[in-house]
Amino acid sequence: MGSERMEMRKRQMSVQQESAAGGTAPAQQDQPGQANPRGSNACCFCWCCCCSCSWNEDRDERNRKTSYDVKEGTADCEDCPKPTLEEVRSWGQSFDKLMSCPAGRNSFRQFLRTEFSEENMLFWLACEEFSKETNKSMIEEKARVIYEDYISILSPKEVSLDSRVRETINRNMQEPTSHTFEDAQLQIYTLMQRDSYPRYLNSPAHKNLLNSLSEQSPES
Repeated sequence: MGSERMEMRKRQMSVQQESAAGGTAPAQQDQPGQANPRGSNACCFCWCCCCSCSWNEDRDERNRKTSYDVKEGTADCEDCPKPTLEEVRSWGQSFDKLMSCPAGRNSFRQFLRTEFSEENMLFWLACEEFSKETNKSMIEEKARVIYEDYISILSPKEVSLDSRVRETINRNMQEPTSHTFEDAQLQIYTLMQRDSYPRYLNSPAHKNLLNSLSEQSPES
């Protein structure tokens, strides 16, 4: 089953590459007595990009329409003023204080990038933005993008979630709401707090920032 799924994915990617190069995929002809598989809006809900439903074919276009997208690979992750010495010191008091400060999230995200786990912060930020969405059609749209970007086993940015949370998400994806990823977001938040946060506080990046601000402070 796994090899067949990967083979289908490879063929789909090949078709997409040919289309991007200027070619066009051959039109699918309706066969007498057979229902057109594209005649329905219902997706197969495999959620792993292995099916040939219309959602996967229009994925790039749908992704461009989402408005919550988080920029990757940028030094300035969020627009915010330079942190003060008091703010940086507060980051060492609790993970909640670090994550509640835009400058703190930026600094922590850059650290996660060095550990090749930036997807955890990207997922958390995407969930934060997603939870504020109130438009039903946009909720479904963004839920699908988040799933494909961070939950799908085929995504290079897949986050680490236990089977219970994954099963809950799979059920919720049948009819997504703004609460669909709450359990997953909390689990990733806890993972960052227990695993990455202590290392961040002991990292040269955090210590250098703290020392630099201490030297600039009138108190020093």
